Amino acid sequence: MSEDLRNSLWSVLQVSVWGDAKGSRGELEYQSDRFQTLCYSLWFNYFKKPIDTLPNYVFQIIQTVRQYFFSCDWYEVYDVVEFIANNYPPGASQLFAGCNEVLGREVSGYRFVDGLISPITDKAEVEEIDAALDGPSDPVRTHLRRALELFSDKSNPDYRNSIKESISAVESLVGSVLGEKGTLGQLIKKMEDEIGLHPALNKAFSSLYGYTSDQDGIRHAILEQQDIGFDEAKFFLVVCSAFANFVRSRVQSKSAMKALTQ
Repeated sequence: MSEDLRNSLWSVLQVSVWGDAKGSRGELEYQSDRFQTLCYSLWFNYFKKPIDTLPNYVFQIIQTVRQYFFSCDWYEVYDVVEFIANNYPPGASQLFAGCNEVLGREVSGYRFVDGLISPITDKAEVEEIDAALDGPSDPVRTHLRRALELFSDKSNPDYRNSIKESISAVESLVGSVLGEKGTLGQLIKKMEDEIGLHPALNKAFSSLYGYTSDQDGIRHAILEQQDIGFDEAKFFLVVCSAFANFVRSRVQSKSAMKALTQ
């Protein structure tokens, strides 16, 4: 991580979060409930320090975070920014946008995607994943979110299990649309009639499922020794997110058309 990027990320935190600490006495008890909660959460859940050592004054808390921020490893910078963004809703949207702007400006290989700093930089790919993860929680979103978490772990990414979660999201989606249980390989063929899935797309996803399920595939125990990397995991996360968006759109269109004809 360059010095310019680290400095810029801190400046975004200053504008989006620390600037909200405007209590007249500078004491934590005079700050907003959300800001107090963030400080307690940083101390207890992130730094894991005894809660009775939390300073009474906001400037001391910010100073502690600042010292850590400018001395920790590069991936810990991303971790603490990610933690703050997800534990301070008032500044989250500004923080996401500001961080992505400086990450792009400083040519970082990371961007915020659904609240996680992930090694995905293409705008279209980011938007596709964000769209798939938008909305209420369901098994599809749960699997995709877990795939993103495993893929985005800066210190120990788990690409193999990220791919498992991505393909499981598509399995859950197809099963939900059809109202049936089964593997993707068993159910995907029925999607042609259900939503008008083109045979070529049907074949493409059948082939992808075959890749993850044959004797040399991701789900087979023999693959504990196979080299599964970043590129494969990213491909499955983006493609499965795009497929989920496509199927949901087709289902909505079919429902709307049905309502109009009744």
